[in-house]
Amino acid sequence: MLINLEKARHEKNVSLVDIADLLHVRYQTVSDKINGKSSFKFNEAIEIQEEFFPEYELKFLFKPSKEQPV
Repeated sequence: MLINLEKARHEKNVSLVDIADLLHVRYQTVSDKINGKSSFKFNEAIEIQEEFFPEYELKFLFKPSKEQPV
């Protein structure tokens, strides 16, 4: 899961639909990518960062979180 992207998204009130519209994909596709079921393409990551989160570094936003053992 992309925890940093999720935190930034909530802080700035950027919806999954906003990101989906930017990338011309379905809402569920964005959700799957954020949750680690698939990955963002490099150009998608750049578009998201430049459009919604220019104050954050790309590497920070798209760094996958380590799953904590239960």
